[in-house]
Amino acid sequence: MTYETLQQQFQMLYQHKAQGVASAPGRVNLIGEFTDYNQGFVFPCSLGFRTLVLFRRRTDQQLVVHSVNYPGEHDSFALDQAISAGPSQWGNYIRAMAYVLKKAGHSLAGADILISSDVPQGAGLSSSAALEVAVAGAFNQISALGLSLQQIALFGQQAENEFMDCQCGIMDQLISAKGQQGHALLIDCSDLQTTAVPLPEDIKLVIINSNYPRKLVDSEYNQRRLDCEQAAQKMGVRTLRHATLELLNDTAPKLSDTEFRRARHVITENSRVLATQKALIANDMLTLSELMRASHLSLQNDFEVTVPPVDGLVEICHQLFKDQIAVRMTGGGFGGAILCLCREEHIEPLRQAVLAQYTKKFGLTADFYLCHAGSGLQIELFNQQNNC
Repeated sequence: MTYETLQQQFQMLYQHKAQGVASAPGRVNLIGEFTDYNQGFVFPCSLGFRTLVLFRRRTDQQLVVHSVNYPGEHDSFALDQAISAGPSQWGNYIRAMAYVLKKAGHSLAGADILISSDVPQGAGLSSSAALEVAVAGAFNQISALGLSLQQIALFGQQAENEFMDCQCGIMDQLISAKGQQGHALLIDCSDLQTTAVPLPEDIKLVIINSNYPRKLVDSEYNQRRLDCEQAAQKMGVRTLRHATLELLNDTAPKLSDTEFRRARHVITENSRVLATQKALIANDMLTLSELMRASHLSLQNDFEVTVPPVDGLVEICHQLFKDQIAVRMTGGGFGGAILCLCREEHIEPLRQAVLAQYTKKFGLTADFYLCHAGSGLQIELFNQQNNC
């Protein structure tokens, strides 16, 4: 949807035009799953899919929100009163951002807001982080908060943790805020240092959404985090970032089987992330394939976050091209999508193989996306003469 069309909708809703737009991308994680909240390494890139937040400052303390994606719903609340959850699930993300910014002592101006997003929901591409970062960007502009991109990301994570009750790490919000066109971002989650790594032009990003209905994701996600924290405590380290396989094996008698396997995934996954950075720079598809397959099997067996349809998609792709492509599940698990790193000539055969086999095996229809690495948070102020 073009800015001009969104401006027309904004004016229909609010009887005036928007002053600007904040936009933030979804993301795909190349490798490094469930390592962020263990202060480890992750390796995501932002995508071309984006969430747009058109905004105009009001003269009162009301925040009024509509979404193109949910035309029958809207939300509104007063910024000068206590903020609690409202009737709209998507609206609660806006409330969450206002809540954490106010809690930090920031003074927020009222605003009219219109949201539009083409980030696929339920695919594990972090539509929620894109919304949080775009909304925070709009607040930052409207109220002149002076927040850095890293601060915006941290407030987004805090909104998830404290208001939405999902104990996520920092990866999704940080890549949505700081992503760079054509690059993946190696993130050290212990100090939030980032290293931009260019994606080779002949490596294509193919995302295949299983469309498996994700259920109880937040509770399972929170339990995985608790498992990791308990394992780290028993191993005598602050987080699993500081653990080694040698320490894990030495401490094994103190750990439950579940804690041992959760820790083993995190420790080995951190090593795979660093190895993937080198393989990507070298454009070494064989090594990328080995690393991503090991990551998927670890997520399947040690972290137990895959489901049969997602495992099935990975196997369809792997059986077709073996080590010529790199493929694994991506995102929070319990459904969602897989990622394939491949060459141009693999794209159509992959599509045809999935089309021929996936529905027959699982009774579901997969969505197929050819993606590129996009930019992070962007703020654009509209020309005051034509506002488009």
